Amino acid sequence: MSLIAKRLQTVKPSPTLAIAAKAKELTLQGINIISLAAGEPDFDTPDNIKLAAIEGIKNGATKYTAVSGTPELRKAVCEKFKRENELDYKIDEVIVSTGGKQVIYNLFMATIDEGDEVIIPAPYWVSYPDMVLLAGGTPVFVSSDMRNGFKAPTEEIEKAITKKSKWLILNSPSNPSGAAYTKQDLTKIAELVRKYPHLHVMSDDIYEHITFDDFKFTTLATIAPDLKERIFIVNGVSKTYSMTGWRIGYGAGNKAIIKAMDVIQSQSTSNPSSISQIAALEAISGPQHYIKTNTENFQKKRDLVLSMLWEIEGLACYKSEGAFYLFPKCSGLFGKVTPKGDKINSSSDLATYLLEAANVAVVPGIAFGLEGYFRISYATSAEVLTEACNRMAHAISQLKTT
Repeated sequence: MSLIAKRLQTVKPSPTLAIAAKAKELTLQGINIISLAAGEPDFDTPDNIKLAAIEGIKNGATKYTAVSGTPELRKAVCEKFKRENELDYKIDEVIVSTGGKQVIYNLFMATIDEGDEVIIPAPYWVSYPDMVLLAGGTPVFVSSDMRNGFKAPTEEIEKAITKKSKWLILNSPSNPSGAAYTKQDLTKIAELVRKYPHLHVMSDDIYEHITFDDFKFTTLATIAPDLKERIFIVNGVSKTYSMTGWRIGYGAGNKAIIKAMDVIQSQSTSNPSSISQIAALEAISGPQHYIKTNTENFQKKRDLVLSMLWEIEGLACYKSEGAFYLFPKCSGLFGKVTPKGDKINSSSDLATYLLEAANVAVVPGIAFGLEGYFRISYATSAEVLTEACNRMAHAISQLKTT
């Protein structure tokens, strides 16, 4: 009898974290590695947020809180939804967890029974399928690509719907592509969801505030208030406020679902860090002016990397609407041979080659469910990005046609 549970046989470690770890390992060996693999902002947590946490520590806010988060923070989340999304939630319709990832995990554990299906448009954030599997569900993938802006057509989503379908995942702006759903896109999805009363939607809005070129973010529940009880929103402070290490995410939805998630959280982690909750309260309720500045900075970096990628023969790239990723198409390089004689047959082969030959770490597209692409995180300085693109361009120029 194996000591390890069988359900773990279907779950893979996070490839993005694995690549980041490999890049760090090579760096420790003295190799000058540029990592474009990590999914976190490069600016620091704003000072007002850090100071609020320090004051919390000084004032003794170091004890257990309510499992679902402090009433003050949940109230602030409700006010955020009202202020920014025109949505009304009560405190008992909101939960605060140890990161957005735990919100999603608890949601699936609370709602998915063995055999339930979750529709996941690809490319997708790497953890969605594995969390569905851990909950006993079945991931059902619907593919898109650069030609349709990395947004699965509604007719293809509809083909994937069965009697077992429980959730449809929407992530906008998207990790890994940076693609974002317009109001028109969401209106079509709402029309589809109305046709299937048993289908619910998980809207992952974690990159809500990072959008470019005057793109206006909208969440599905705002477009379709009649579907609000069937929509669960996931958000957090990690990306907007550069608080990835503080580990605070929040979710909003049906009160019965929130109550079930609270039960799970009470028997796993219990409450999120009391200090991090104080910091998150300041982030959500305090000054917001730096969001625009940081987003404008990200847009400049996107434009820089995009222009350089289009100059590399064999690559093509979609102009993303948000987040801080680009998802270049690299299938034009498949079949070529490295100077060492190795053949590039996949995005994983290319990522390995770029790490070894260019000392640049990127994430292969297959990790996100779409072969023929790779992900770049441009959350670093313009100087580093320029050097990384020059290195990649040189390494790719060394590839030969067989």
